[in-house]
Amino acid sequence: MTKAAELAKMGEVLTNSQIGGRRNMIINGAMQVAQRATSSTGVGSADGYFTLDRWYCDTNGNSAGRLTMTQTAITDLPGFQNCLKFACTTADTSIAAAERFRLEYKMEGFDAQGLAKGTSDAKPVTVSFYVKGHDSATYTVGLYEGTTGRKIAATFPVTTSWVRQTVTFPGDTTGVIPNNNTAQLMLRFYLHAGSNYTSGTLGTSWNDDGNTVQISSDGNSIFESTSAEFFLTGVQMEIGSQATPFEHRSYGEELALCQRYCFDINPSTGASPNTPYIMPVAIYNDTLAISQVNFPCEMRTTPTTTLTGAAADFSIVEGNQTRVCTGFAANGMSSVGGGMTWTVNAGGMTTANAGNVFIESNKRAFFDAEL
Repeated sequence: MTKAAELAKMGEVLTNSQIGGRRNMIINGAMQVAQRATSSTGVGSADGYFTLDRWYCDTNGNSAGRLTMTQTAITDLPGFQNCLKFACTTADTSIAAAERFRLEYKMEGFDAQGLAKGTSDAKPVTVSFYVKGHDSATYTVGLYEGTTGRKIAATFPVTTSWVRQTVTFPGDTTGVIPNNNTAQLMLRFYLHAGSNYTSGTLGTSWNDDGNTVQISSDGNSIFESTSAEFFLTGVQMEIGSQATPFEHRSYGEELALCQRYCFDINPSTGASPNTPYIMPVAIYNDTLAISQVNFPCEMRTTPTTTLTGAAADFSIVEGNQTRVCTGFAANGMSSVGGGMTWTVNAGGMTTANAGNVFIESNKRAFFDAEL
């Protein structure tokens, strides 16, 4: 093979094949992991993480519009199995000035250092993603830097077929990103906005914070009708001005990365409804049991402990006895784990015995350290 042929072959590989890993700065870009739920209704009434891990819904201005957000199987995009889907269930065609809805990915400062932002060596970053909708539409995608509030944005089109969109943002020599575990760089998809956010010229170069240079006035609204849908997957953000093929990571890798931010000890997709024993306990006295939780990886910070349902949805199983709980609490939690205390007012437990916490199959026990 001639040298020219070798170079041509190399170019073909770079264009069509997956390149070496750890290029994608986005976790769960292929929408594989949904520890909290695979579907959530009424989205648009409050901020939060509702379904797919790492993907945050941010609202403002009390729009009447509402969405269903789901992890949806894909059959028409080879190489991808899942996507994020928004489907409008309540329209809002009377848009108040302060209204806004966006899908957001929040990145720790630790993970954004490669951009060299705020230095003379600041690097460009390329964002690529696969998107489609119920109809032709235009939306805005942008970056927001959390410490100084600097931002940049661009528009992208949506059609009824999957299309990979690519946007390259130049490096920003202003605003150093702190090297810490707080939210420092946000990737935002703006899907609805009022005039407070659209009345200026879209800031397609890095600019200081200000509502009027944030979102394109030419954009559509996801709340425009109950037919409106928005599908997203294959989100990649990489240093440089070239979009490379999407970096596919295994489900196990992606789940482990997500568990830094959210760990569900009884995931809705994994636990058996017949044997939902979530953690062992040591009986402290006749009414109190103590358990230890060790997280599978160090979480971003000390998590918030959320056990859904009432205390009575949890029981202590000691030998052949099952006692309904009347209270529970986190005790000495840290980023690597900690204790839980379980109270049984009826008494009857034997000090130093072992037991298990039993959770009703439709309840959850998760630890949240999200940004």
